[in-house]
Amino acid sequence: MWDSPRVLNLIALVVAIVAVAAFAVGAAAWASRRPMFLLRSIRIEPMAVADGNGAFRHVNAATIRAQAIPGILATTSGNFFTIDLEAVRRALESVAWVRRAQVRREWPNRLVVLIEEHRVLASWDDGRLVNTFGELFTANPAEAEADVEDDAKRLPELAGPDGSERDVASRYVDFRSWFARLSLVPDEVTLSPRYAWTVHFRNGTANGLTVDLGRERDGNTVPERVLRMMNAWSELVALWPKPTLVDLRYPNGFALRAEGLRLAEPARAAAARAVPDRKPAAKSPAPPKTRPVNNEAKATR
Repeated sequence: MWDSPRVLNLIALVVAIVAVAAFAVGAAAWASRRPMFLLRSIRIEPMAVADGNGAFRHVNAATIRAQAIPGILATTSGNFFTIDLEAVRRALESVAWVRRAQVRREWPNRLVVLIEEHRVLASWDDGRLVNTFGELFTANPAEAEADVEDDAKRLPELAGPDGSERDVASRYVDFRSWFARLSLVPDEVTLSPRYAWTVHFRNGTANGLTVDLGRERDGNTVPERVLRMMNAWSELVALWPKPTLVDLRYPNGFALRAEGLRLAEPARAAAARAVPDRKPAAKSPAPPKTRPVNNEAKATR
């Protein structure tokens, strides 16, 4: 074996490769600990979103650094090569209003962070907020009201069983689009424990307008019921300008309650109220009683 030049050359090659690899690893470890690779800065930028509006609305770079860096230091440490990017991402996403963070290294000693903010859609019935993806998050509701587009500056309120947030948020967007044709803007959407839909609107009445849509048998149930209401809406408000309840759970129509709406009364009851009160007429005296007359002639003897 040791007399074979071929075997000796192969052994020498293996030893050389191992030595070079060990040297490279050692050199890399030595270089990675050099001060030039210590992280010097974190650049934070807004993430571009679908509508092209990538500016921060509720956070800024200074706020994110102040809130995220303690969490980063508590969970990871290292330099440009050894920092745990996943731990950095989790710390950044724990900051209020931050929905998603992307982290990458930038040579030789910087991290670049792209931040996507939550965009509030409504409030949930437990006090949390709902974003445009139907996800729940925690933030100051007073800050969220700055994003509200209507004049009341009031967040719509959504409610539903646990795990239904995405469905309720999606239906709210549908209702807002559908009822815009009637100049109605939903301010409450509720999915009951029996999975029946109720929508509420502010329409100038004391308690607003409530629309009961019932349960969805299939994907067309709710749209068809809304269309039925739309088709009758102009005639309805012409007769009763201030409806307070529309119940669309009937198969071929709907029930209505409105301010000023009175049900027709039975004709006899209406006529009785139309006659003025008066004393009862006096009874005429009864005729005198007479004894019966025997018309038969008495027999004479």
